[in-house]
Amino acid sequence: MRSIGEMGRASGLGVSALRFYDRAGVLVPARVDPATGYRWYAPEQLDEARLLARLRQAGMPLVDVRLVLAGWSAGDTGVVPRLLDGHLRRLERELADARGALSAVRARLGAEEHSMNTATTTAATTAAARLTLPAADLAAALDAVRFAVSADPELPVLAGVLFDVDGADLHLVATDRFRMAVARTAATRHDGDRAAATVPTPLVDAMRALLADDAPVRLTIGADGVELETQGRRVAGQVVGEEFPDHRRLTRLPEGRRLTVDVPALRRALHAQDGDVCVLVLTDTVEVADDRAAASGPAGGSTGDRVGVNPGYLLDALAGAGEEMVLEYLGPKAPLVLVHPDVEDVFSLLMPVALDA
Repeated sequence: MRSIGEMGRASGLGVSALRFYDRAGVLVPARVDPATGYRWYAPEQLDEARLLARLRQAGMPLVDVRLVLAGWSAGDTGVVPRLLDGHLRRLERELADARGALSAVRARLGAEEHSMNTATTTAATTAAARLTLPAADLAAALDAVRFAVSADPELPVLAGVLFDVDGADLHLVATDRFRMAVARTAATRHDGDRAAATVPTPLVDAMRALLADDAPVRLTIGADGVELETQGRRVAGQVVGEEFPDHRRLTRLPEGRRLTVDVPALRRALHAQDGDVCVLVLTDTVEVADDRAAASGPAGGSTGDRVGVNPGYLLDALAGAGEEMVLEYLGPKAPLVLVHPDVEDVFSLLMPVALDA
């Protein structure tokens, strides 16, 4: 017999997914311990779980997955191929519709692209700026945003940190679409115009390696590349050639309900989670619901808002925090905003996970 964690690792399904498929009656464990509620799976259920994982990866609706699994377990050689062929045709139609919609969007944007690129955005990215700032301040800002850099090869524009110089302020921004981190640090000296460039991840890490003390750092940001020099050591390289999303527009959010987060307690609760999704219960405090509470309501019978999050992503956002942070809650489908209470210019946004999925 396999525990739910062992079954998750062997099948490729997350623990939270196995719990969902149990509640949905799609993949019911062979045994549930009546005292602890622990789920146990028989050896022969592994092949079924792996097939289920593949079908869901292919985007097959749950209603069709049920039929495929039922036909496969019954040895029905007729219904399963028809279901697979039907799903493939549906995906092809949806892809054709998506291509048509995106072509229309590109055509509409294409007419505006030239005029937009010759406006202030391009002026900002083609200018050059030279800054002098303390190494410790730049190191802290890089550490505050590095976790949110995208590793998706299909989105190279997000595979780095945006260095955005506005006056004497240097804004650092990173996002992988599911979370965004923003930090600001002030320069002790600034020459040149406003400039912005996306520094690729390897160059960001090389820069961070030189920031070992509080020596002055000279940073040059231009259209073709960036250069950092400190204590006679230098690192330089090219920047990402595509436009980074407008972080000011993405972070322009209404004010939400502000809750104080006990960071050590929340970290302990998140480390105890073994799935891809956990449920936060937001009352006067921020708590993590256990498995049973997540299924039936807030922990301990308390009332409050419930919001799903990826526990690993939330732990990343808490890294480097002190004893307390502030969580700003706007609603179940709005980004969660995590702010350092003593450093308002350093914050991160985390997209919630839909609990009705």
